[in-house]
Amino acid sequence: MTTDVLLIEDEPSIAEAVRFILAREGWRCEQWPEGSGALDRIRALSPRMVILDLMLPGRSGAEVLAELRADPGFATLPVLLLTARGTANLPPGADRILPKPFANADLRAVVRELLATA
Repeated sequence: MTTDVLLIEDEPSIAEAVRFILAREGWRCEQWPEGSGALDRIRALSPRMVILDLMLPGRSGAEVLAELRADPGFATLPVLLLTARGTANLPPGADRILPKPFANADLRAVVRELLATA
């Protein structure tokens, strides 16, 4: 079974909410709780897109994103970056950025848009 979205998020309440929102739309979502091992998880699942938190334990979302974009096999994988820091001074490479807290409708719209390009 294909994984539509790999959610890399360490906050359990946010991860649960995102997974619930995506599941209601019929998308299959897997979750990984830290930056360490995230790239191995992406390689193992080959998701259609990644939702990546910026602040993660182990390795930051910025580090994961930079390494992901450096890998030719995943250079064009759609990435939605979630951040509670605001949108100034964000790392390059994300297809879209969604500040926390976000509206459910905004999350659904961005995921729908990115999956359409995957």
